[in-house]
Amino acid sequence: MAYNAIGFNASPRKNGNTAWSIQQILEGSAELGAKTQIYHTSNLDINPCRGCLSCVKGGVCVIADDMQQIYIALKEADAFVLGSPLYMAQMSGQAKVFTDRLFAQITPRFSPSFKEENAGKKLILVFTQGNPDQSRFQAYYEYTKSMFQVLEFDVEDMLIVTGTRSEQANENAELREALRSAGRKLASRTSG
Repeated sequence: MAYNAIGFNASPRKNGNTAWSIQQILEGSAELGAKTQIYHTSNLDINPCRGCLSCVKGGVCVIADDMQQIYIALKEADAFVLGSPLYMAQMSGQAKVFTDRLFAQITPRFSPSFKEENAGKKLILVFTQGNPDQSRFQAYYEYTKSMFQVLEFDVEDMLIVTGTRSEQANENAELREALRSAGRKLASRTSG
């Protein structure tokens, strides 16, 4: 049975390195029959969390913006690919706003608003960085991975696309195949 994989491009560039990287992973999954869709922050109106805790009290986020459609897509998805460029040694502001808004649906087991049905969602994290040294920001990447694990995502992979200041990601055939391979691997683990 085919599975559903969605991607979220937290880059302000709809056609940049991050979007391309996510698309390659999704295309790899689609090769094994996955239904895929990618969301771009540049097309969405997602406001920051207000900290009002209405989601804890009432079970839903009260902010009427495009995050509502992402909640639905996430609930229906078997796997999720979150991509962000690295800005100032951390995820983009768009990625942070998105991650904060997950609180309305995805919280740790120790939270009063924990929902079992949201736990265990497969996740691939993709970061793009201009710096060619893959290990330069490793501490931040590991922190981010552990944060998503606390939220009970099943982090299948964390991919770092480096050197994007000197070479566009889409010019690297070896990278294209590695990303598609990650998508195929995700599809085989999710549907198998």
